[in-house]
Amino acid sequence: MALIVPDLPYPKNALEPHISAHTLEFHHGKHHKAYVDNGNKLLAGTGLENQEAEAIIKQVAGDASRIGIFNNVAQAWNHSFLWKCMKPNGGGRPTGAVAQKIDADFGSYEKFAEELKNAGVTQFGSGWAWLVLKDGKLSVMKTANADTPIAHGAKPLLTVDVWEHAYYLDYQNRRPDYLQTFIDHLINWDHVNSLL
Repeated sequence: MALIVPDLPYPKNALEPHISAHTLEFHHGKHHKAYVDNGNKLLAGTGLENQEAEAIIKQVAGDASRIGIFNNVAQAWNHSFLWKCMKPNGGGRPTGAVAQKIDADFGSYEKFAEELKNAGVTQFGSGWAWLVLKDGKLSVMKTANADTPIAHGAKPLLTVDVWEHAYYLDYQNRRPDYLQTFIDHLINWDHVNSLL
C-alpha cells in the first residue's frame, strides 16, 4: 500500500481552543482516511502502488486519465504534511533560519503573514495556502482542490488547509478568522526550520 493515515503528532484535543478535537476527529479520522482508502483502491494494479506519494504525484500530475489518482494521492500527502505544520502553542514569529529567510525574501514577518493569510482568504472554493521554496527563494502560493506545490517544482515548507472541512465546525464561514488564528497560534516553526 502506497498510502497510510499517520497518527497525529499530538492528542486530538491538543490544538484547542483554536481547532477542536471534534474537527480533528472528522478531518483526520474521516476526510484524510477517505483520501487514503480511495487512493489505495485507485492505485491497485497500476504499478504505482509501491512508490512514495511524492513520486506518484509527480508522475500523474497533468494526466487527465489519472486525475482520480492525483486527487486522492495528493490530498493524502497534503494532509500528512498539514498535521506536522501545526503544534500546540505554535504560531507567531519564527526563530532560526526561517526567520532570517522570511525577512530576506518577504521584507518582514508581517508581510509574509499578510501574504499567507491573503492567499488563504482569496483561494476561491477549496484548496490550500503554502509557504514554498523555489529556486532558493521563499514565496507564498495557493493551490485549488488537491493540487500541491510538488506538482509545480516547488518545495513545500508550510501549509494551511482552506477546505471547509478544516475549519467549518469551529469557525463556520469565518475563513479569515481561522487563517489569522492558524498564523498566530498553530504554525509549527520547528517543522518549517527542519525542512529548510
